[in-house]
This record gives sequence, C-alpha cells and structure tokens, in this order.
Amino acid sequence: MLALALLGGCDSSGGDPGAGNPESQATDYEKALAGAPAPLAKLYANGDEIIEGGADELHSQLEKLRGYPVVVNAWASWCGPCRLEFPDFQAVAAERGDEVAFIGADIDDSTDAANEFLSELPLPYPSVSDPDSEVKDELGLRGLPGTAFYDANGELVYLKQGPYTSEADLNADIDKYAS
Repeated sequence: MLALALLGGCDSSGGDPGAGNPESQATDYEKALAGAPAPLAKLYANGDEIIEGGADELHSQLEKLRGYPVVVNAWASWCGPCRLEFPDFQAVAAERGDEVAFIGADIDDSTDAANEFLSELPLPYPSVSDPDSEVKDELGLRGLPGTAFYDANGELVYLKQGPYTSEADLNADIDKYAS
C-alpha cells in the first residue's frame, strides 16, 4: 500500500489521491515575504501563476535570479506524492523566500489542471509550464516530484529524486545546497 501511495495510485485512507492535501498551509505569504530583495519580490509577485515556455522559460527565470540560490520543484496535478509534499514547500518558501528563490515546474500537465491544483494548494511562487516534459528530461528526473538546487551562479548543484516528507528535510537540503 505504501508503494502505491508513493506512486500516487492510492492513499492510506482509500480516498481520492487527486484530492487536495488537508495539510495545506494557510500562510500569509505577503507578510512572510515582505522583506524579500527586489528580484525575489518580483518573482513572488507572480505567486500561483503558470508561466508558459517550458525549459526555455525556466532558463530565463534562472538568469533573472542570478546572485540568489534557487530551488526548482518539479510537480504535476496528477502526482499524488507532489500533493503530499506541497505543504512543506508552502511553509519553507514562506519562511525562507527572502533568501532563496523558489520556482515550480509543472510537468506534463494542462494549464487548467495546474490552475485547479494551485487553487487547492497555493504557492507563493510561480511555476513554469512544461507540457512536453523538457525540464524533466533535461534534469534527468526519473519521475515526479523532483527538486533541483541551483547555486547563486545558476549552476545545478543537486537533484533530489522523489518527494520531501518533512519541512526539516527540505530545510536541510536548502542549507546544504542552496546557501
């Protein structure tokens, strides 16, 4: 059952794996990110937005964020483990968004499905739409979710395959790879 839950096939309650995560944070992102420097504040002004453009747009966003470490979380609306880790990204982005840039990459999804997903599990940062899985392929992700860590020079320094299971684990990787 656990293996199926991690693959998004079912959950331990027998409920719909496509349903929103009840652990979703009710976070005041505006207050949490009020102290962000201008490039990060500009990024977060587009929270929950789906930006078209695939891998090219992700590269453009990374270029705009030179000078800051960046965490890119690859997700999809149909991905059960993505739903499970979103509350950790909500909380950590609100805590640390003034020092680290966060960007999502919505992989192999429709814009409508992604927007519905984000209405249930909102994020303070935008996501690049990647309907053809270019980002996933470029990063070498075997599945979803996955998280890429870039240093302040825009170089990929670490790729985590699979979901985060706690804020502490996500924070530990940020401390190790994005600071």
